[in-house]
Amino acid sequence: MLNFKKITPEHREMYQTYLCSSPQRGCEYSFANLYLWGRQSITEAHGHAVLFSQFNRRTVYPFPVGCGDKKAVLEAIMADAKERGIPCRITGILDTDWETIETLFPGKFRFHSDRDSFDYVYDINDLADLKGRKYQRKRNHCNRFRQEFPDYEVVPITEETLPQVRSLSETWYAQKLEENPQGDYHMEKAALTRALDHYSQLGLEGLVLRIGEEAVAFTMGSFQCCNTMDVHFEKALSEAEGAYPVINFEFARYLRSKYPQLQYLNREDDMGLEGLRKAKLSYCPHHMVEKGWACLLEDGYDY
Repeated sequence: MLNFKKITPEHREMYQTYLCSSPQRGCEYSFANLYLWGRQSITEAHGHAVLFSQFNRRTVYPFPVGCGDKKAVLEAIMADAKERGIPCRITGILDTDWETIETLFPGKFRFHSDRDSFDYVYDINDLADLKGRKYQRKRNHCNRFRQEFPDYEVVPITEETLPQVRSLSETWYAQKLEENPQGDYHMEKAALTRALDHYSQLGLEGLVLRIGEEAVAFTMGSFQCCNTMDVHFEKALSEAEGAYPVINFEFARYLRSKYPQLQYLNREDDMGLEGLRKAKLSYCPHHMVEKGWACLLEDGYDY
């Protein structure tokens, strides 16, 4: 059985070494996301970082990251699942991963594409410039916000501004629960609280949008790899109309100025929510990270 340990911020440096030697991965491979969401464990095996995830009442093995012996590490995962008496489900699978699995273990797995988990990845210049007809409506929103709130400012999230972010997040969730008392925001709120509690340790970066002294929006993310920033959270008060496109625009400009090597912003998936999908598509992604999952056939067909 693999010797998994609960992920802590101290695993970040080790994990990033493996992640940076792998091809582009989905947002679920961001170290911050691994630490913030669900119950995640990690170990090293056969030149890879191997993950064990317990999320939404399921246990899964994200496709291992690293450049070691793929057959050996996948066999180790299959053996671990068998010893634990659980189905062998491998998630976060890209097309190239599926080709690897099918080549090494022909006919042993069934693959499922998962559109709801596809990541939306944007060229940072598109979001920082908003040029052309396709971004006309976004520019209009930003211009109206500037006209209505000419004294607005954006400042980095720091130890000094974290209390404003915490206060804003509490107000945002209170508003959402008032609008929809049955809404399930517990998991996201817990993840955001952990992010704020371990902001520096997780390598998070963010901005606060303020009108006068009042914070009305914030956003934060972390490096997924050397040329891609993963945007984890973005919240804005409903009364500050236009705050969402403005904080999006300002964050892209801020990151481009600070990190010239940065090419892409991964704004994660839409979870199958129609409104969120429409909003993400409206920003015209550069590409999608198409993902799926695989189940070992001998465990039985698993939806």
